[in-house]
Amino acid sequence: MAVPPDFVAGQVLTAAQMNKIGLWLVKTQTIGTAVSSVTVTGAFSADYDNYRIILTGGVASTSTYIALTLGSTATGYYYGVWGNRYDTGGITQAQAQNAASWPNAFYGNSDSQFGSVDVFNPFNTKQTGYTQQLAINATTTVGVLTGGGYLANTTSYTAFTLTTVTGGATLTGGTIRVYGYRN
Repeated sequence: MAVPPDFVAGQVLTAAQMNKIGLWLVKTQTIGTAVSSVTVTGAFSADYDNYRIILTGGVASTSTYIALTLGSTATGYYYGVWGNRYDTGGITQAQAQNAASWPNAFYGNSDSQFGSVDVFNPFNTKQTGYTQQLAINATTTVGVLTGGGYLANTTSYTAFTLTTVTGGATLTGGTIRVYGYRN
């Protein structure tokens, strides 16, 4: 098992130490007040093939999924998600072909907003894939959601947008962090 590096303030780091770092923070963006969407520009580049997007903190005005779209593309999203409800033990499934977004990539409610999505090849001129992990704690649903899919085009993207799915829902605060996976 690899041992993570232990850096000390003021220490000069060698190339060998830096090359062991697997994720690199590319972009941090704070969500404004009472917005229904937020666009993150400069998120993807030739520096990395694959990325992790993490949403934490802040709140939503009501329980809502938060959709992920790449660039201005509003068609061609394919996905399948599966969930397990803790409160009822029920299983949830959703899937779509040629959708307008990946509609349940993240989640928010009056207590918090969160989620983690890995995006594969968003900058490369190849089909872009994604996987997600999401916990849900709402009045009517308590559980976990996992899934993935792809975007059926070979467009190169540098930006993405998060948008509330529930009509009238807004987001306030919270942080979006984009990490690049070392090639």
